[in-house]
Amino acid sequence: MPTKPRTAVFFHAHPDDEALLTAGTMAMLAAEGHRVVLVVATAGERGLAEMDPGEELGETRLQELYTSAALLGCARVECLGYGDSGLSPKGGVAEERPDNAFIDADTDKAARQLADILKEEEADLLAIYDPAGGYGHPDHVQVHRVGRRAAEMAQTEIVLEATVNRDPLLKALKLAGKVYRFPPEFDPRTFESAYTAGDQITHRVNVRKYTKQKRASMAAHVSQASGGDSDRTLAVMLKIPGPLYRLVFGTEWFVRRDVPPGTRLTHPFEQV
Repeated sequence: MPTKPRTAVFFHAHPDDEALLTAGTMAMLAAEGHRVVLVVATAGERGLAEMDPGEELGETRLQELYTSAALLGCARVECLGYGDSGLSPKGGVAEERPDNAFIDADTDKAARQLADILKEEEADLLAIYDPAGGYGHPDHVQVHRVGRRAAEMAQTEIVLEATVNRDPLLKALKLAGKVYRFPPEFDPRTFESAYTAGDQITHRVNVRKYTKQKRASMAAHVSQASGGDSDRTLAVMLKIPGPLYRLVFGTEWFVRRDVPPGTRLTHPFEQV
């Protein structure tokens, strides 16, 4: 483990992504005295939400992001200012996307924005997503591409790809399918290529000590945890009882591509 404070930059696509994938690790690093910086590509203005008259979703979600970041101990929050590409595969048709949609951004130009932050912060670590963008959201895939290029530009030493171990996820879906009939639009086979297989994961970070902060981070994104759809992902997660929540969300997974296959590390700054 590092003997002096270091700097970790976490790059996400939208507000609330940090809560789902990396909040425990961020809270842990901050508690250990490291500098944690949160960067999002977009304000998430095309997300699903029920807004009051006069409210703008993008502004609301950024305010929620600042609240979440404070709860996790982040020292700095930045938004690159790109447009949310939307939920559709590949962002849907170009005519329906904003002019500055993140997936339409020039990779090198966007990477330079992030690299400037990495250099300014003298970052030791950059966290992005796996090549699949987790579950395939087009903005998440773009985070992977842009993040990889930014790390090259800034010569950031450690690049971690935040992901989920898909092996237990597939097992759980298989078991659920025996007692539950999934709706027609839900195909569990799509998860066969989502996230990352267990044998490729290099970091299994125990964050059970920080699940209180992780849960609070999720709850901070009120617009994404409430509304007319009772099956919203965050809403469902926040209903999980405490002990089970710690079990389910007590580990966060990452892949570091420049270490030997089969490496098993437990801390973002741990050396091979």
